[in-house]
Amino acid sequence: MADDAIFIKKRAPTLYLIIAIKLFKGALFVTLAVVAYTLSDNDLPAEYQKWLKFLHLNPEKVFWTQLAVQVGGLTEAGVLWVAMGTFIYSLFSLVEGVGLIYRVSWAGWLAIGESAFFIPIELFELVHRPSRMVAGILALNIFIVWYLFQNRHRLFRHHHHH
Repeated sequence: MADDAIFIKKRAPTLYLIIAIKLFKGALFVTLAVVAYTLSDNDLPAEYQKWLKFLHLNPEKVFWTQLAVQVGGLTEAGVLWVAMGTFIYSLFSLVEGVGLIYRVSWAGWLAIGESAFFIPIELFELVHRPSRMVAGILALNIFIVWYLFQNRHRLFRHHHHH
């Protein structure tokens, strides 16, 4: 037990930052899932029309019409799938965050894997639609993967204590 106590005393501010990001992301996606779920009950096109009137936009404009078709095409089942997927994804982030707090090595690998998984997707996005936000998220994910991988021996306790 003694080396466990010493282990916890080793501060890792970067790890706490990563944990905060993971927990924030988890909370954000839980919120999105709930919003999507709530919307699935409403008649989306009607809600959409209301918003257009509220925003004083011309519903006849081609863009809005097409968007309305898309929104109309979002079936209740579709919205529920999105809500479900988002919720499962948020659980991943929350589990990673909590696992990292306790410094279990599988949570480290999960966080590495999940962050790495999105790197090619974000790169693809950046190439086709350059944006500061995507660039920032990409940089963050690359950093998380690099940091956790580099420090995996120092950060995560393994079951064999020598």
